[in-house]
Amino acid sequence: MNTVATAAALSLPISFCRTSKFYSKKEVRTGFGVFAVIGGEGGVLDKKSAWSTLFDVEDPRSRMPQLKGKFLDAYQALEVARYDIQYCDWRARQDVLTIMLLHEKVVEVLNPLARDFKSIGTLKKELAGLQEELSQAHQQVHLSEARVSTALDKLADMEVLINDRLLPDRSTTETEQSSPSTSTSTQSQDNVQRKSSRKSLIVSGPVQPYHSNLKNFWYPVAFTTDMKDDTMIPIDCFEEPWVLFRGKDGKPGCIQNTCAHRACPLHLGSVNEGRVQCPYHGWEYTTDGQCEKMPSTKMRSVKIKSLPCFEQEGMIWVWPGSDPPAVTIPSLRPPAGFQIHAEIVMELPVEHGLLLDNLLDLAHAPFTHTSTFAKGWAVPSLVKFLTPASGFQGYWDPYPIDMEFRPPCMVLSTIGISKPGKLEGKSTAQCATHLHQLHVCLPSSRNKTRLLYRMSLDFAPMLKHIPFMHLLWRHFAEQVLNEDLRLVLGQQERMINGANVWNLPVSYDKLGVRYRLWREAIESGAKGITFGKST
Repeated sequence: MNTVATAAALSLPISFCRTSKFYSKKEVRTGFGVFAVIGGEGGVLDKKSAWSTLFDVEDPRSRMPQLKGKFLDAYQALEVARYDIQYCDWRARQDVLTIMLLHEKVVEVLNPLARDFKSIGTLKKELAGLQEELSQAHQQVHLSEARVSTALDKLADMEVLINDRLLPDRSTTETEQSSPSTSTSTQSQDNVQRKSSRKSLIVSGPVQPYHSNLKNFWYPVAFTTDMKDDTMIPIDCFEEPWVLFRGKDGKPGCIQNTCAHRACPLHLGSVNEGRVQCPYHGWEYTTDGQCEKMPSTKMRSVKIKSLPCFEQEGMIWVWPGSDPPAVTIPSLRPPAGFQIHAEIVMELPVEHGLLLDNLLDLAHAPFTHTSTFAKGWAVPSLVKFLTPASGFQGYWDPYPIDMEFRPPCMVLSTIGISKPGKLEGKSTAQCATHLHQLHVCLPSSRNKTRLLYRMSLDFAPMLKHIPFMHLLWRHFAEQVLNEDLRLVLGQQERMINGANVWNLPVSYDKLGVRYRLWREAIESGAKGITFGKST
């Protein structure tokens, strides 16, 4: 669903990423080049320096961890498996280098200039020897390929074992009652971690009413640019209707979107001197829900529900929970050097958790987004999400994308743009230009999500000044979204009918699994959840 399609579809004539020196040579166009070279007595000049970027790789055996004991735990075994893959990669590179050098020798033997200095018998003898060496080298390559395949299978098995540690069998129930202790928060978190550990995640059946604990967060609900002094924005949040507007002081407010008199929707009315006027009988309400005007009748003390409301960094936030609001509001500002180019709001007929699952997954891109931003992408042999900093943020490999889930419902991503529509396999830092995205998935109801999307770029500032450019951004965002929606809607239908949408988590599902574990921990009463390096 990531709208990198915006840059891809425009095919901007900008050099997005530095190319390596090896591929910048004119004589190398695709694949490996074969050259005819006349050498001295040795026959072929040393080519390894020209291919140093591919083959000058250190033998990893010197760094192999020395593990004592007959039995290894899951993490040690995973480390050994990783070194096996590094060794297989190194071995395969050496085999390919051998084949390339042998091809150079063949070309030299067949070179018309070199052939004048050698007898036919010598040529036949050399060719026969080279053919045998080449055959052996090809066999070695096949062996290396088999080793790599086996090592990858081992690594996948180890990751499954580690996932099993994170998700032990759900059927295990807790029989111990928590005893009074001064460290109640620590016990609560430990209990939640034991509860959230199970063999497989179970997300199945009709969507249940949202837990009250999930409401105790600041939620972004609208962009500042959409809320003028005389406008109202109706929203649904956790199954309840609300309306946003600005009071006399210009500050935003959020009140129940139902008149206390005859239950008329207030957003059908108007804003009158910083008060919402009901279109039915003209009752007027302030930002705190107090009714200050009742035309044609005696004034009575009437007040409707309101939510704590705050404006920060171009967004309107509300606190729908019953707990006292948190003192600080998380920052969703784009990184330094980025300019906001588009802010889009959509109402989607899907449960917000399913939408977050989709946003936190990139492995589906080469299969789902084949007509937009992932058009022409190769399918990598292994997709990983690495978490070097914390439990909810990290970076994708091989995609040049940094990503973070920020509770309660935000996904932030920075995408390194090299060549639109191409899978380059470079890290975000290696790319010269970037696209930053913010997705906010507000739980409107059990089957509806209010999506706030903000797109920022660190290049091409002139695009902001092109007329109707915001319409083009919206078109591409909707195009990418529609590719996902048909799948997520299908998931939702199957889930409601009893299918488990998280039946078999695999290694690239890590971030989605962590979101689900966090959500269950919050609903169980914990303040949060931590993850180790292996999860």
